[in-house]
Amino acid sequence: MTSPLLTATATAVARRRTWWHTAAVLAVLLCAGYLGRRHWPLLETGAGQLAGADHGWLLAGAAAAVGTWGCSTLAQQGAVAERLPGGRLLAAQFAASAANHVLPAGLGAGAVNLRFLMRCGLSAGRSASALAVKAAAGALSRAALIAVLAAACPGVLRIPHVPGPAVAAVLAAAVVPAVALRGPLRSRCGRAVCSVLADIRAVHSRPCRAAALWGGSLAFAMAHCLVLIAVARAVELPLAPARVALLYLAASSAAALLPTPGGLGSLDAALAFALTTAGAPGAGAASAVLGYRLLTVWLPLVPGLLVLGALIRRRAV
Repeated sequence: MTSPLLTATATAVARRRTWWHTAAVLAVLLCAGYLGRRHWPLLETGAGQLAGADHGWLLAGAAAAVGTWGCSTLAQQGAVAERLPGGRLLAAQFAASAANHVLPAGLGAGAVNLRFLMRCGLSAGRSASALAVKAAAGALSRAALIAVLAAACPGVLRIPHVPGPAVAAVLAAAVVPAVALRGPLRSRCGRAVCSVLADIRAVHSRPCRAAALWGGSLAFAMAHCLVLIAVARAVELPLAPARVALLYLAASSAAALLPTPGGLGSLDAALAFALTTAGAPGAGAASAVLGYRLLTVWLPLVPGLLVLGALIRRRAV
């Protein structure tokens, strides 16, 4: 039985972490609001340019945005050996994408998918392992896509020089906690790693599951690139599609380091900066970012939350 002292300590730690997380989110949102107010004429011009954009390309971008939910469904099915109910799985991914824009740093999507997998009969540990497998496949697929596009578009990405002491500090920060782990904590981490590795072996022992995991993860990143490419074409942004895709992947990877809901503020600033640095006019970059956000966040947000409510009422999540 857990002692009251341990429970109180865990509650205090969780509350402190929540406060720090909330403070970080508010700080980023305040900075985004300040930048938006400072550059409001540019944003207003970009919104006007988006209103007169090519509707055919915008429809293509909307179709690519819808495709992201199917790609996420495919990847999540590929992360578990058991067969999941297809319709409910697709609805859960749609709801998870909406929840991801309400809670910070992917917590919304993770919580929805965790509850969905547990409702499908998986244990909490196996559900968490499935999410870890999907996240790892997504990160590796994104890195591979960045490498291919960087080779195809040389000179677009410039890797900054990192001093040796900074590298040593990062390595020490990663190694010291691992060495300091003792007793039950080390054993628990070891069991978690073993569970994830067992799930990876189980998934890759079935070619159809492995293909779904890696194909869905790669297609998910490519679909988001296609949304931005279509919007860029709609507003006549003078950038090649491969360059736009590379800039999106780099900007979204950088924005993931800031814990804002759905990258709100952080992704917008990073993406606009990347597009303007690559040679796009400021108004066109703002218009492309607004269009991307419109298709991937604002239009599906309310329907996604309604689907989430329906799934909760039916005890599907």
